[in-house]
Amino acid sequence: MKNTPIRVVNRETGAVFDEVILGEKLIRWAYQDGSAGLIERLLFRSPLVSRLMGRWFDSSWSRGKIQSVIDELSIDMSEAQRPAQDYSSFNDFFARHLTPQSRPSSPAAEDVVSPADGRVLVFPKLDRDVFVPVKGHPMSITAMLQDEAERFLGGALAIVRLCPADYHRYHFPAAGKILRSHEISGALHSVNPIALGAGPDVFGENKRCNTLIENDRIGTYCFSEVGAFGVGSIINTRTSGTVEKMEEKGYFKFGGSTVVVVFEPGQIVFSDDLIANSAQGRETLIKVGQPLAHALN
Repeated sequence: MKNTPIRVVNRETGAVFDEVILGEKLIRWAYQDGSAGLIERLLFRSPLVSRLMGRWFDSSWSRGKIQSVIDELSIDMSEAQRPAQDYSSFNDFFARHLTPQSRPSSPAAEDVVSPADGRVLVFPKLDRDVFVPVKGHPMSITAMLQDEAERFLGGALAIVRLCPADYHRYHFPAAGKILRSHEISGALHSVNPIALGAGPDVFGENKRCNTLIENDRIGTYCFSEVGAFGVGSIINTRTSGTVEKMEEKGYFKFGGSTVVVVFEPGQIVFSDDLIANSAQGRETLIKVGQPLAHALN
């Protein structure tokens, strides 16, 4: 069980593949090896290591890593606005912009789109305060959203998990007005399913930023960026005012990270394929702008 591969469904082809995990041995050792308690606390509960990594990835010395990661993770650079050699640091490359035509989306007001590239798991109806991204370990809406949780109990939730190969800018899944944002300090646990299945309430313990957005069709939804091991920063480039669907909200610097979108009860229904795959415990590879859900009102 410890070395069971992470299976993901490619939405565009329907094929199931095993995910390539950067640093898999370290993650499995830290979370699945009982002897790793002290190291786990040092690496994932203290921000020091991630800060040091962030500084290095911001430096020009990190440029040498760009091409090797492109090759190892088979990143399609034809989607990027700039070629690999034009980036000043690895983080500059990591937060690269894509060409507009590479991520089309539906303009229909009733359509809610994926906020990011990544692997999505959806929960069509929460058991009030609880959701379980990995079998056997419940997570808490109240722990994740704190004072904002009450209106979302019994609602719906989507987790979009970003990997190092992914485009790391995230966008508003629906238009609306930003009501408020709340930054919460915390640990920097990995968001990989290996870590999620090992015990920590990642979404309730990790550093995160929760933003409430009011929409005419789907009520108020919460957009939460969750930091993780190796993430130098969560950078929100839009924090107030009225926003449009697919407008950029921000980006992550290097590391695995996650976007969680939480909806009030009775407001949306997720796409059928995402519901079916999630019911089998499988994530679906999705791209920003692709259909995630549609409004019920």
